[in-house]
Amino acid sequence: MSGTKLEDSTTGRSATQKATNNAAWVMTAGSGSATVTSSSGNVANASAVATLPAVAAKTNNLSGMLITGAGATAAGVVTATITGLAGGTMSITVAVPAGATLGITPIYLDFNPPLPATAVNTAIVVTLPALGAGNTNASVSAWGYRI
Repeated sequence: MSGTKLEDSTTGRSATQKATNNAAWVMTAGSGSATVTSSSGNVANASAVATLPAVAAKTNNLSGMLITGAGATAAGVVTATITGLAGGTMSITVAVPAGATLGITPIYLDFNPPLPATAVNTAIVVTLPALGAGNTNASVSAWGYRI
């Protein structure tokens, strides 16, 4: 499969853009990159945290994240955050319905291009605060790559 060599003029990073039989274009991170995923697992009325950990001499890039959960005894609103990003902290408002058996509206964010960390050896952390008394299920997942 042939590809087009691309280079970011700001960072000097390069990647290869490849065709997949006219079905789609795929941007690969290139050699030396590693896929990174993290999930909080299920938590009950506690902070759910997914971390792309810092690694010496590597830069994390966030490709996407997912927030899911159930309601609480009383309706509410919380603010999830993504820290460690170039450009600063990203805040995401999450509405929590009244009723522990009701689901929140899942929040799925796909970042294209991926969002880089503020610097080399910096973690990217997605945090969903506790959803309230009576909440029994909440989780966050994050994925990306480091190069």
